[in-house]
Amino acid sequence: MKIETRFTKLVDTELPIVGGAMMDISKADFVAAISDAGALGVLASAIYKDYGEFRDDIKAVKDKTDKPFAVNINLFPMMNKLDNNKYLEIMKEEGVNIVEMSGFAPPEELVSKVKSYGMTWIHKCVGVRYARKAEALGADAVTVVGYENGGATGNLNVTTMVLVPSTVHAVSMPVIGGGGIVDGASLLAVLSLGASGAIVGTRLLMSEECPIHRSLKEKLLEATETDTAVIMRSVGFAHRVWLNGPARKVVEIEAQGGDDILPKIYPYVSGESAKKMFDTGDTEAGSISLSQGIGLIREIKPVREILHEMVEQALEIHRALPFG
Repeated sequence: MKIETRFTKLVDTELPIVGGAMMDISKADFVAAISDAGALGVLASAIYKDYGEFRDDIKAVKDKTDKPFAVNINLFPMMNKLDNNKYLEIMKEEGVNIVEMSGFAPPEELVSKVKSYGMTWIHKCVGVRYARKAEALGADAVTVVGYENGGATGNLNVTTMVLVPSTVHAVSMPVIGGGGIVDGASLLAVLSLGASGAIVGTRLLMSEECPIHRSLKEKLLEATETDTAVIMRSVGFAHRVWLNGPARKVVEIEAQGGDDILPKIYPYVSGESAKKMFDTGDTEAGSISLSQGIGLIREIKPVREILHEMVEQALEIHRALPFG
């Protein structure tokens, strides 16, 4: 199966789909499964505090598939500062030539390195003005995600239905759209809005290969479209997450206001607490990013089956449309 768009031609994939990079989740086996199914898997560099482990996981992906994959470079502020230049150097040495950057505009040094290495640069952001800035800096494609999105939402509160065409009209490069893309209908919708591809996170979170505890996946199957909330807006880091106990506590703390909110909410949103939840299945241990699309997911399936069903369903719906 193959669908050709400006994006698939840019990165040489069979499907116009990017597997969203997820902290502590997007490691070698999961990324390889996404790429091997024909989409673009994205390894999350920020997981790796040890550069040797990062290099090993790049090699592990290459051992499992000969299909293209990317590495995400995280530009958001983090508790532990990362040397993104080092990640890029390892990527170059290991022959990975697609980089996804997410967050703020990258420093000039980083952009220069990407360009000198001849890498394809996809920039992930949350608004039209940021997409224009990325294009001006030399990005090859841009990903925009609407307010429904799981994880970073930004503060603009613009939905996918409006954000994607607004961005398509504003830039000349390929646009990847996301925010609640979990089935063939939503995939077709984002492509019909002018996007050249779709970024999929929450649906792949509920795959057999996703390395989170089975108990957590099964609990998430019970969630509806109203079981998420945007938290951490008060500290400038708005994220849509599953509305479990820790998330409700953050909502409560933020509603109270006051100074020094970050230290108060940190135990509920830290990477350590999330990792405990992923590893043990303790659904009240931490928070997990989740889109409103979770309400449409009712099965845990292999990555390949999920992606190919999405594309087949999109094509079937397109054929059945009563015009053209």
